[in-house]
Amino acid sequence: MSLLLSYLFSLSGFALLSLAAVTWLLARPRSVAARRAITVVVVYTFASIGVVPWALSRPLVSGFTPFTAADTPPGTVAIVVLAGGPFTVHGRHQKFGALDVSSAARVLEAAHVFRITGAKWIVSSGGAAEGLDTEPGAITMRDALVHLGVPADRIVLETASLSTRDEAALVAPMLRTLRVDRVVLVTSDIHMRRALGAFRAVGVDAVPALALDPLNSQSRLRWILPTAEGLRFTNDVVHEYAGLLEYGVRGWLRF
Repeated sequence: MSLLLSYLFSLSGFALLSLAAVTWLLARPRSVAARRAITVVVVYTFASIGVVPWALSRPLVSGFTPFTAADTPPGTVAIVVLAGGPFTVHGRHQKFGALDVSSAARVLEAAHVFRITGAKWIVSSGGAAEGLDTEPGAITMRDALVHLGVPADRIVLETASLSTRDEAALVAPMLRTLRVDRVVLVTSDIHMRRALGAFRAVGVDAVPALALDPLNSQSRLRWILPTAEGLRFTNDVVHEYAGLLEYGVRGWLRF
């Protein structure tokens, strides 16, 4: 289901469904159903305007505020940062892991929280795409954290997870081994509600630290024009609502 939604709210999905609608209309110009199919083009156009998914995402972020030094929990603290969608670039003889904008924003927030809290550990969590020769997201984020000044010996890796549920289930016993008192969870704002619920379901009551929206640095004009970034934002928002529904039905959330 997740892969299907990702495809439908991508440029490829937009192109395929729009082409199908236009072809149907050309073949059956008098068909009422064919004319209605053109609404697919209209829906995708609106879905690619950044302000539309932004408005739809507000219930996902309601109640969360930016993390500050005053939010630092007492005791020994570990930061858990969850991978977004890092990707791997393959050359002729080598490969190189790179961060997507979501993971980059999360890494920047994790480094910021590390500096202001004096946390003892950062757990970098995220596996590799199943069946593909890619670098685990945890390793890509670890390298970026080191680049930002976090000591490598303070970073612990979780490289086997394929989902938020996996991350929660695999990181929880790691935190017990590290003997930490409190946890700060770093992820994107729209993902935080599901991530917190998944970690609480496995016994980890974390303090949220929202990564800044990576699209904030773009021109405000792009928020009201159809863009590929807007369509990806819609995909992310739809993915989160679908994820909350699935996790709720499966009993993988606790609030």
